[in-house]
Amino acid sequence: MASEKNKTAVLQANTAIQDSNEIQNKIYTIRNQQVMLDSDLALMYQVETKRLNERVKRNIARFPENFCFQLTKDEYDNLRSQIATSSEEYGGRRYLPYVFTD
Repeated sequence: MASEKNKTAVLQANTAIQDSNEIQNKIYTIRNQQVMLDSDLALMYQVETKRLNERVKRNIARFPENFCFQLTKDEYDNLRSQIATSSEEYGGRRYLPYVFTD
């Protein structure tokens, strides 16, 4: 019985480490700030990116001024060159993404 508890604890610890590593891999430096893309946050919270952005815009007064910002085309193109993203020609994003600092 104690062996089963130990196995469960080890599995939970390994899962937490994997989750932490996955999150670390989703953090980028833009404008000298550590940020996450709206699509990555939406995936973490299991909501559509569109819905996440809607909720933030509706409640923007609740957040610090520098909580999020929209990328410029150049910033987005630079980021896309660093990570694998879908082509805009084949169903990619229609709008420049937002990034979140906190």
